[in-house]
Amino acid sequence: MSEKDYYRILGVPKNATDDEIKSAFRKLALKYHPDRNPGNKEAEAKFKEINEAYEVLSTSEKRKMYDAYGEDGLKGGFGGGGFQNADLHDIFGDVFESFFSDSFSNNRNARRRGSDLKYDVEISLEDAFLGSKITVNFDKKDFCDECDGTGAKNKSSIKKCPTCNGRGRVQFAQGFFSFTQTCPRCGGSGEIISNPCKKCNGSGFIRKKASINVKIPPGVENGSTLRVSGAGDVGEKGGNAGDLYIEVHIKHHPHFERDRQDLLYNLNISVDQAVLGAEAEIPLIEGGKISIKIPPGTQYGRILRISEKGMPYPNSKKRGDILVNVKVEIPTDLTEEQKELFRKLAETFKHQKPKDETGFFKKIFN
Repeated sequence: MSEKDYYRILGVPKNATDDEIKSAFRKLALKYHPDRNPGNKEAEAKFKEINEAYEVLSTSEKRKMYDAYGEDGLKGGFGGGGFQNADLHDIFGDVFESFFSDSFSNNRNARRRGSDLKYDVEISLEDAFLGSKITVNFDKKDFCDECDGTGAKNKSSIKKCPTCNGRGRVQFAQGFFSFTQTCPRCGGSGEIISNPCKKCNGSGFIRKKASINVKIPPGVENGSTLRVSGAGDVGEKGGNAGDLYIEVHIKHHPHFERDRQDLLYNLNISVDQAVLGAEAEIPLIEGGKISIKIPPGTQYGRILRISEKGMPYPNSKKRGDILVNVKVEIPTDLTEEQKELFRKLAETFKHQKPKDETGFFKKIFN
């Protein structure tokens, strides 16, 4: 495997100053930042490579070791001199960091992933059936377009922190060991801003209006959550952006209720239709109607099934059913002639008269 040339990666000469290295890094980091190149794997790989190069060349001890021994020097292969001249923290840094993780967790140079965002959308049952594309408008944290994310009014306003000399950490000794901690003056950024950007007040970030087109898949259920990766708040210090979560709510439908992939439909029929049988037309969610037969003697509450005319199953051509809930309407405000006809009919059913005094004919006559 060929050795990486960190100077070439940042596009600076080997005698570049700290300011030149930092300026080159900032320019490349803004260009290849994942939030500005969503889904671009090459840009993501380039961004990681840039960060790796800057981490080495911005630290004087690591840079000296790299200049002297190349990548092997950073891995501990320091030639005949061993590690006797190296800073103990550089050699055992991972060990110390595991013991003092609380101290390092506040380091402002650490990458911070952007916050996730949640947005609710409401669609019709027809849109849930067919699938649709919707435009989601929302607010998100993004780079300030006035200062290009630097937080400074201009480049000359960005100064190297004199306390840590731009490293973001200060070193102190305790007995045999030496330690580093976040610079108290710059908070770990390695820089101080003498004249901050007025638009973002020096933070480098502002809230922006964002818009994204989202595909709602056919058969989506009420309460389903869709995730749009990287569409949330922008990350800090090269961290990845958060995600956008979209919760789907389906509007009330005038004809159907939904039970997963089945559609429930209430069908009102008259007494004579229930007794003698009939045909009825049932609306379809995709438009149009379908005819079904009401069998003679159909009872109140009977469920008639229309196969595969319901909602689609996600990622499948299969569909649920329409469940027709039959409701027999009991006539009210009968004329005297109609009541007399029902009385005569009732006489013919005397031998079948139900024991329940709240039976069918009693409901009609009362």
